Amino acid sequence: MLPWLAYGHISPFLELAKRLSHRNIATYLCSTPANLSSIKNKIPGKYSSSIHLLELHLPDFLPQLPPHNHTTNGLPPNLLSTLRKALDSSKMDFSRILKSLQPDLLIHDILIEWPLARRFRTISRQFLS
Repeated sequence: MLPWLAYGHISPFLELAKRLSHRNIATYLCSTPANLSSIKNKIPGKYSSSIHLLELHLPDFLPQLPPHNHTTNGLPPNLLSTLRKALDSSKMDFSRILKSLQPDLLIHDILIEWPLARRFRTISRQFLS
């Protein structure tokens, strides 16, 4: 699962992951450490074996976007396009994650239009959160 870098997007993805776990489907929720830290305590122990959090690291070539700003939470509005640019620049990191996991399905946010799943013969679906 790859949500947009906002709590309002990652939260519905987490709820979907919980529902999928009731059907014995393991999920991997991929986001920046800044976003994952906001939901880590919202995963009850009963989901710990089926919901896995994976860190997506944004490139550090943009000094105006330190790691604590790798989320929309508290991000100054003038840096939103910089966050988008940084996320787009992390495609290779996410590609390595896909290659490693070889998932059956990639569920991604409507705001992320990366055709990476095709490269790994993975089905890809948008989730409107």
